[in-house]
Amino acid sequence: MADHYFSAHPTSTPHPRVVDVSLGGRQVHVTTSAGVFSPERLDPGTSVLLAEAPAPTGGGTLLDIGCGWGPIALHLALCDPTATVYAVDVNDRARELTRRNAASVSATGVITAAPDEVPDTVNFDEIWSNPPIHIGKDALHDILLRWLPRLVVGGHAWLVVQKHLGSDSLARWLSQSLPDDFTVERAASKKAFRVLHVSRADDRPRADISHPA
Repeated sequence: MADHYFSAHPTSTPHPRVVDVSLGGRQVHVTTSAGVFSPERLDPGTSVLLAEAPAPTGGGTLLDIGCGWGPIALHLALCDPTATVYAVDVNDRARELTRRNAASVSATGVITAAPDEVPDTVNFDEIWSNPPIHIGKDALHDILLRWLPRLVVGGHAWLVVQKHLGSDSLARWLSQSLPDDFTVERAASKKAFRVLHVSRADDRPRADISHPA
């Protein structure tokens, strides 16, 4: 069976290569390989996501779903060195590349993990992903419903999806499938991609700042 970027244990010859990319406001050299997503370059959809979604600045715990060789996780960690960034992928070659690349660019906040290695007690202030659309609709839905409900109250998620691969239908499905305190909206549309913004309402009572008469 041929390898896919969502294969857990790629068997293809790696053929590592060095790619020059801009992440987190820096020009960096990273290593990519066959058997992972977009080994030749920064994927155009990921590029749109990094350009259009606001960079994190508040620390906290962040998640990159389907990290590949690590562009999103590295970008998040370089933008906000105080954050803890979980870079999650089923593909063990992808995780190893992300681990190496994080070390090479001094992105010390990156933790690489297989999905089942992330403790159930960990929730996320932000979730970012160029989700694996080609894995199939049911499997994709399972992934998103596994992780998005782990947003903290007041948290945000940013997803990029090609328009012709069902970005609008995915947004509708998310709106119908996530709990009532989640909101899904189209944040940006650029080239062939849409950036979806998922937020979890902060329903905590506001402090009473009224002044006595």
